[in-house]
Amino acid sequence: MARIHPSAVVEDGARLGADVAIGPFCHVGPEVELGDGVELKSHAVVAGNTQVGARTVIFPFASVGHQAQDLKFKGEDARLMIGADCIIREGVTINPGTAGGGHETVIGNRCAFLANSHVGHDSRLGDNIILSNNVMIAGHVTVGNHVIFGGGAAVIQFTRIGDNAFVGGLAGLENDLIPFGMVMGNRARLNGLNLVGLKRHGYAREDIHALRSAYKELFEVEEGTLRQRAEKVAAAYADRALVLKVTDFILEKTDRRFCTPAFEG
Repeated sequence: MARIHPSAVVEDGARLGADVAIGPFCHVGPEVELGDGVELKSHAVVAGNTQVGARTVIFPFASVGHQAQDLKFKGEDARLMIGADCIIREGVTINPGTAGGGHETVIGNRCAFLANSHVGHDSRLGDNIILSNNVMIAGHVTVGNHVIFGGGAAVIQFTRIGDNAFVGGLAGLENDLIPFGMVMGNRARLNGLNLVGLKRHGYAREDIHALRSAYKELFEVEEGTLRQRAEKVAAAYADRALVLKVTDFILEKTDRRFCTPAFEG
């Protein structure tokens, strides 16, 4: 049975799973679905066609599911889907999709959105992502799994970020970031591999060594274009899954340039 504080407003039509807890002065809209064990602490608002996965916790003054911050939005059907076991801290804003981006924003499981962070419309985030305080993810951004953003980082529209990447605090990311890459600065430049993350996730030592060697061949050699080097590296490391994850990312169709080290022109 749901536990709803007397001061909270839950609109007719809202669907509440088992053991949902809604604290004081919260507002839940008529199209919202809260999974089993979801908790709204107090003064939290969940609006629009929004689905929140089981056991996710939403803290005070978060605004989840209100219409996109897109001046082209004309009231079309839009959705927001948030996975299970997420943490949405104070002042976080997460917007649904728009007609220009497939009508939906999708967030995976076990993500943590720390105070005052923002996820823009039509973005797609994987699992186990951490947005530190004041991180800004613009619309149409794609983020892989196990990505960490330092405080105050900003990501421009339509950017792709690969699995296990790390975006340093106050970085301004305007180009695609390879899997396992680490960027710093404004504008952000590639600053090597996220070795801490690689070791933390238990990747084999020989796989990490192969990835480091491939990184040098991709970004410390001036011969050919990055795409040509990626094709060459993919052939040379065909039995190394981590390397292929990087080369596949580079060879995938994109309208963005790639983050490269500062010494690359």
